[in-house]
Amino acid sequence: MISSEQFFVAAGAVVPLFILMSIGLLVRRFNLLTDLEINHVNAMVFKTLFSVMMFYNMYTTNLRETMRPDIIVFSISALAVVYAVSFFLVYRIVPGPKQRGAMIQAIYRSNFVLMGVPLVGNIFGENNIAMTSMMIAIIIPIYNVLAVFTLETFRGGRFDLLHVLGGVLRNPMIIGAIVGVLFLTLGIQLPKPVLKPLGQMSAMTSPLALIILGASFRFSSISENPRYLVSVVLSRLVIVPAAVFAAAIYFGFRGQELVTMLAIFGTPCAVASFSMAQLLDSDASLAGNCVVFTSALSCVTMFAWLLFFAACGYL
Repeated sequence: MISSEQFFVAAGAVVPLFILMSIGLLVRRFNLLTDLEINHVNAMVFKTLFSVMMFYNMYTTNLRETMRPDIIVFSISALAVVYAVSFFLVYRIVPGPKQRGAMIQAIYRSNFVLMGVPLVGNIFGENNIAMTSMMIAIIIPIYNVLAVFTLETFRGGRFDLLHVLGGVLRNPMIIGAIVGVLFLTLGIQLPKPVLKPLGQMSAMTSPLALIILGASFRFSSISENPRYLVSVVLSRLVIVPAAVFAAAIYFGFRGQELVTMLAIFGTPCAVASFSMAQLLDSDASLAGNCVVFTSALSCVTMFAWLLFFAACGYL
């Protein structure tokens, strides 16, 4: 029996995300921002605010508590298994190379940054997300490398690891995390008048990013490959999380550790998977629909997973 307290814990984590995304949908509906302006704000969020957020979270954390080798090893191992299984199954079942690349990327690559980090913050507080933020610096580079490898493989291109790694190191979020850790380990003290606006920018990052995410949604035609779309949605939101959570619970992860797994493996498809599918000649229509439909339905599945965790005493 689920108590009202458990219900409101789950609702309190998920509902704010979708209120912010709904505000974004209204922004688009009433033409408060043009497509060009949405793209510019989105670029500002990723190139400036996320970088500041990563710096601030790393700089103000306790590295001993943040660096959790057990979570790092488990997350990388689980991601490797999810990627390998999805690659094998999609390759065997789906005949079209463009659909293969889009589907594999959509299954393993989640919207960890935009929806996972705020999810953890809504439950445990914005001041207690350093461990989850640290995982961004580990998981996102792996996402990017695997995405380029997958999409290049299925369009017949050449995978250049050094070029991809160079791009990863130029990622503003990674730069922010590295600089934050350096400042912390070297004992560089920032004065309060400098640290306060950085904290304010960090606090506004997730809400603004979710509003822009809602404003960016576009529905493409779903008549071409409905079976593929349904397969990806079920895999991304139900099958992959169920397998990973079962393993995580078996290995003793609880509380914020388990919700961090939900942030990585139970959130919808990454928005970046659509732009990468366009860039690398994959099925961009399928990739875009995967983002939209998993984002819409994840309000139900993430709520259900959190209720399950709470009811079983794992939160």
